[in-house]
Amino acid sequence: MPRPTLVQKNRRRTALGVNQRFAVGHWGVIEPLGELHVKHRFALSAALAAAALSLAACAPSQTDGASPSPEPSAGAIAAVEPNAALEAMNWIDNGDGVAPDLEATTPVDFTGSGARLISDGDGELIAAGQMLALDYVIKSGADGTTLYSTYDTGSTEQVLYITGQIDPVIETVLDGAHVGTDFLYAVPDQGEGANIMMVTVAGASDVLDRAEGTAVAPVEGLPEVTLADDGAPSVTYPSTDLPDGLIAQDLITGDGPVVEDGQSVTVHYTGWVWNGDQFDSSWDRGAPSTFTLTAGGLIDGWVQGLVGKTVGSQVLLVVPSELGYGDEGSGDAIPGGATLVFVVDILAAN
Repeated sequence: MPRPTLVQKNRRRTALGVNQRFAVGHWGVIEPLGELHVKHRFALSAALAAAALSLAACAPSQTDGASPSPEPSAGAIAAVEPNAALEAMNWIDNGDGVAPDLEATTPVDFTGSGARLISDGDGELIAAGQMLALDYVIKSGADGTTLYSTYDTGSTEQVLYITGQIDPVIETVLDGAHVGTDFLYAVPDQGEGANIMMVTVAGASDVLDRAEGTAVAPVEGLPEVTLADDGAPSVTYPSTDLPDGLIAQDLITGDGPVVEDGQSVTVHYTGWVWNGDQFDSSWDRGAPSTFTLTAGGLIDGWVQGLVGKTVGSQVLLVVPSELGYGDEGSGDAIPGGATLVFVVDILAAN
């Protein structure tokens, strides 16, 4: 697995991306994730979910030409072909908003990853490039117990569906599928135990490629932002003193919905220390990131600065240390007392 980068603080994000992106970072999305402006907040259930999804990202998918499974060690469970195992399982629907149950013979392990379509939804057609809202339950392949459930949290996970960056077996299930689709996903034992994911695509929404809207004239005394052809920003600092307090200045004002507290936002962004080096950039990673705008989950400067903005906007954030990482800083990249600068493209909010 790729090492996490700098924008999540003390928190690993999985390949499908458990918030920060079932990341997407779920199902085998391969991106170097992790961000510094996300503060440490990791409950046991979330850790279990991340472990399962990390396995999904690293596990080999099942194909017609799959290599033979390795010889099981003494006392180990013999791995079985995943799709055949999934066909023998029974999805029990308990109604809208209620976690489904799974009838399955355990213990079980798989020779690779696999997916089985349970039912196609009756909503809009799902398309690559959309943000998917997922409800899911992770079941232990050892004994069938529930390891994690979004139904317990009361909110879906947001996953950016990028072709070629998720497990091909999931792409096959989603090809031609509609919102409301249910499917099973088998993840082989990669040291943390085999798992079965029960996934419902609860929603799908389009995501912008970059900020778009009405350009706003530069404000004197703030960093000057220059955009590359692909939209990636760079900054030039003014010779004036640091501005006072939090600055959340539109560079482009989008005409999309207003971003609300508690929503998941999908963004492209780059972060710098004022008059210093860049420490993180989703542009450099080649894919946007998704965060939940809640106090305690992100640095306060992000929550206060982005709530109330509109989708499509490009926002210059100048974050004083008391709304960032304070006197402690964060690792070698962000010293104590540092003022931070971000340029953020708001691509979607859910």
